[in-house]
Amino acid sequence: MSARSSPSSSTSSLSDFVMPRTPPNLHQNSIDPDAKWLVQKYGGTSVGKFATKIAQDIVSGYLDQNKVAIVCSARSGKTKALGTTNLLLRAASEALQRHPVPSAPGTPGNMTPALNNGFSSPCSPISGSPSPFSSFHMGSANGKQAPSFSVTVDVIRSDHLSAARTTIKNASILRDIEAEIQADCEALRAFLFAAQVIDEISPRSKDSIIGFGERLACKLMTAVLRDNGVDAEFVSLENVVPAMEESDSTQHEALDQSFYDRVAQAVGERLKLCSPRVPVVTGFFGPVPGSLLRQVGRGYTDLLAALAAVGLEASELQIWKEVDGIFTADPRKVPTARLIPIISPDEAAELTYYGSEVVHPFTMEQVIRRKIPIRIKNVENPRGGGTVIYPDTDVDAPQLREELEADSFVLDEPVSLESLQDLSIAAEEHRHKRLPTAVTIKENIVVLNVNSNRKSVSHGFLAGIFGTLDKFGVVVDLISTSEVHVSMAIEEQGLDKKVVDRLVKELRKSGSVSAHRDMAILSLVGKQMRKMVGISGRMFTTLAQGNVNIEMISQGASEINISCVIDGRDAVKALNLIHQSCLQIKSDGDRGVGPWLF
Repeated sequence: MSARSSPSSSTSSLSDFVMPRTPPNLHQNSIDPDAKWLVQKYGGTSVGKFATKIAQDIVSGYLDQNKVAIVCSARSGKTKALGTTNLLLRAASEALQRHPVPSAPGTPGNMTPALNNGFSSPCSPISGSPSPFSSFHMGSANGKQAPSFSVTVDVIRSDHLSAARTTIKNASILRDIEAEIQADCEALRAFLFAAQVIDEISPRSKDSIIGFGERLACKLMTAVLRDNGVDAEFVSLENVVPAMEESDSTQHEALDQSFYDRVAQAVGERLKLCSPRVPVVTGFFGPVPGSLLRQVGRGYTDLLAALAAVGLEASELQIWKEVDGIFTADPRKVPTARLIPIISPDEAAELTYYGSEVVHPFTMEQVIRRKIPIRIKNVENPRGGGTVIYPDTDVDAPQLREELEADSFVLDEPVSLESLQDLSIAAEEHRHKRLPTAVTIKENIVVLNVNSNRKSVSHGFLAGIFGTLDKFGVVVDLISTSEVHVSMAIEEQGLDKKVVDRLVKELRKSGSVSAHRDMAILSLVGKQMRKMVGISGRMFTTLAQGNVNIEMISQGASEINISCVIDGRDAVKALNLIHQSCLQIKSDGDRGVGPWLF
C-alpha cells in the first residue's frame, strides 16, 4: 500500500469545521480561566466493560473544576484473541493469504452502495471525516464465500454495534453511532480488499489498519458520554504529526525527543480547540516516520496520552485500569500486599521492566520531565486515591510514601507539586523503619549459560556473545559475567522457539551452552535499598529457608533493584516469602518467617 494512503484521511481542514449547537443541559468542561487540564487515559478493558460508569461516575465528577481530555485504547474482547487490535492484525494477515481475488469494486453481484444516513455531516460531534473508501460495500462474489478478512471485519462490527445498543438509550445518538460504526467497518473492509488486490501491506498501511480500533472506541465513548449528559467531541489525530522530511535512514532510526516535543505541541493546540467540549482522543496519531508500530509499538496510546498531557500543560495524567494502583506485590498472588500511595519514577520503571504492568518508562519520561504527576486509578473504585508517580527528585518519595502510609493519608484529587513538598516538609519523623518498595516476579524466563571453549581468555568472547544477541534481536533482562562464563536471563514469551534454538546453536561457536527453561526473575525494588545494610542478605536467607534455589543473582547499577532467577514453580511461594520478610511492617518481637509458606 502507498505510504501516504490512509483509509480515513481527513478531507476538510479545521477551519471548515462547523461546531454544532450544544443542548443547554449537557455538562461541559470548566470555563474558569485558571482551571487546569486533566488527561485521562482508559485501557481497552475499561472502554469495553465500563463505558457507562466512566461517563456517569468518573468524567462528570471532574468537569466543574477541571478541563478534561480523554484518550481511549481500542476495545478489548472477552478473550485476548477477540480484542479489537488483535482482530485487526488478524484481518491484515488474512488479506494477504493466497486465495482467489474477488471482483473489482463496482462489479455486479460483488459491491453494493453503502447506506448514507447523514453520519458524515461535519455538524455531528461523533462524526469523523468521510472516507474515500466508504462508497461501497464488499459482499459475496457470485454467491461465493466472502474473504476471511471480511468475516473478521464483521466480528469487529458486530461487537461495536452490540456495545452501542446495550449502553446507549437516546435513539438519535444511537442512530448516529450505528452509522459511524457501519461506515468505518466498510472503509476498513475496502482498505483490506485493496491490500489483497496488490498483495501488499506496508508498515504505514498496517498502522492505518490498527488505527481503526481507536477510532471505533473513541466514537463509541463519545456517544456514551453524550448519552449521559457530557458534551463530548470525537477527535481523530491521524493527521496531527507535523510534516517532516523522511529519508531512508529515518525509517529505521529511533525518533529523537524533538519529534515527540513537536507532536505534543500539535496535540495540545488541537485539543484546546474543543473547549468547552470534552475531547475524546484517539491514541493512534497517524503517519510516523518508520511506522508507528515499529517506532513505538502497541503502547502508543499511553504515549499519546503523555504527549497530550505535555501539550496541554496538564496538572496530572491519569491512567485508569482495573486495579487500585501499584501494590507492594501482585495482590492476586500475595494476600498481604498493600497499595503504594506514592512512588518515584525510577522505582516505577524498575517494576515495569521486571514484570509489573505500570507505565512504560519512555512514556513516563515524557510527563515526568515536565514535572507532571502520573496517577494510576481504578475504574471500579473511582473514589480511591490510587498511586501517584511523583516527578520531583527534590522530594524524597520513599520518605513521603511512609509518612502518607503512617497517617493513612489518601491523595484522591489532583495535587500540585508544591502541596506535596509542603506535606513532606511538615510531616513528622518516620513512624516506621524504611522498607523496600515492592517485590515483583517475571515468569517465562530462559537462562542461557555460556562457557568459553578457549583455554586462555579471548578478548572476543563477550563481543561474540553480544553480537549474536544483536543479530537475533534478543533483549537480555539480567546478565552475570566472568572472564570465561556468561549467564543470561531472557524472556521467552514472544520469542519463537525456533529463534531460541537458532540462538543457542550460534552461541555454541563461542563455547558450551546450557539452557534452563521455565524460570522466573524475582526482583526486590526500592530507592532506599542502597542505604539498607543487610537487605540482600535477608532476601537470600529467606529464600534459602524456604527451600527456593537461586540460579543467578544480579544487582542493577542504580542500586534500587536486587534480582535473582529461580525455578518458575517456586514463583508464588517466593513472592510471599520475600513480601513477608522484607516488606511487611513488623513489631520488634516479630522477626521470623511464617511457617505456613513452606
